Amino acid sequence: MDLTVGPNPFFWDAPVVRSFYDSLAAAPVSRVVLGEVVCSKRLPFWQDEIAPAVEGLLAAGKAVAITTLALVTLKRERKATAALREIGLPIEVNDLTGLHALPAKTPFWVGPLINVYNEGTLRWLAGRGAQRVCLPPELPLELIAVLARLGAELGVAIEVWGHGRLPLAISGRCYHARLHDHAKDSCQFVCGLDPDGRDVETLDGQKFLVVNGVQTLSQSTASMAYQIEVLREAGVNALRLSPQSTHFLEICEAYAARLTGDLTAADLEALLAPRVPGGRLSDGFVRGPAGAEWSGKGLASAG
Repeated sequence: MDLTVGPNPFFWDAPVVRSFYDSLAAAPVSRVVLGEVVCSKRLPFWQDEIAPAVEGLLAAGKAVAITTLALVTLKRERKATAALREIGLPIEVNDLTGLHALPAKTPFWVGPLINVYNEGTLRWLAGRGAQRVCLPPELPLELIAVLARLGAELGVAIEVWGHGRLPLAISGRCYHARLHDHAKDSCQFVCGLDPDGRDVETLDGQKFLVVNGVQTLSQSTASMAYQIEVLREAGVNALRLSPQSTHFLEICEAYAARLTGDLTAADLEALLAPRVPGGRLSDGFVRGPAGAEWSGKGLASAG
């Protein structure tokens, strides 16, 4: 089992993006997915950082892929998606419309925003050219094991969401803009004010979800700290780590140490707790009765 870094879901300015990917060149991860996955309006602000990031990561021995958007709705977005194959890197599909840009049997990766819930879907994607599939984060261990076994038969590497706020929904409306009384078309990019998303509270003040532009995320940070052994036994090939604005290199190093046995689950929990946004962890979709549950003893479950 090794580590994959997924695409950054948040809106960071170009110098922050540059520093982030420079640091990843030294991270103990095997592959990195780059590109804009949430909102196409953000891309012009940092797209010039993609080429040097790819060059640096490839030079450091990482495999690199480029993601599609999670929701392709506009003509310019369809054209931009079609143009991704000209980059010459594997494409990670996070919206099935991206397959229209790929000739049959072209190798590609599948991101966690594609609903791969059963063997039939996995077989179809493998037949279409899928080489790697990151499963949706809401799957229980039993189904993960079934799909990992089938992936091994089909020659498709199976990843599981290992760290990060969970991507729960994507919308045509921008929650961030609405919170600031802006229309979506004149959003003024207020999502950039919240580099790890903005908390949403219930009417009685309980932190519940996080909004990130047009995306809804979990308020807690999902972590497979206590699930490494069962996921490895199930045949999972990689854990996916989703970027956050601080401490990310340290987090990558900690997960790598957990995979090698140099850190225990409790050690990793202790390291993560003060370093994740909001300080809450969860892993309930894999083993618990609800996604917000947490296997560890040091933290209360979160939403």
